[in-house]
Amino acid sequence: MRKHFIGCIAVSLMWVAHSAAMAAPVDAMINGYRASGGGPFSARAGNDLWHKPFTGNSESRPRSCASCHTADPKNAGRHVRTQKPIAPMAPSVNHERLSDTRSIEKWLRRNCKWTLGRECTPQEKGDLLMYLKGL
Repeated sequence: MRKHFIGCIAVSLMWVAHSAAMAAPVDAMINGYRASGGGPFSARAGNDLWHKPFTGNSESRPRSCASCHTADPKNAGRHVRTQKPIAPMAPSVNHERLSDTRSIEKWLRRNCKWTLGRECTPQEKGDLLMYLKGL
């Protein structure tokens, strides 16, 4: 019984350490977006942005984040044009998501331009990260 208890504590501590390591890049980015004039950030606003259709993109067809990534970021998606599979966005399901600042910036820039027809504002980026971070 005692070995089981110690094993549970060890697993719990590893999960806490892993969660803290995953949060560090996102928290740093959120602080940067706050310094750029964004905030306060809201997971609810991020959820709304995730599902909102935009028509200002290059094809002038309504497109949202959910168009490729699905309405539930815990599920795998598929690019609407190329049909390339996309791993889940939720860090609770895909531990590689939101773990690298450079990658996050690259994909936010690329996907905002493709979906919204422009780069996302610091407010929009912060809201999206708050939404995804909480999943």
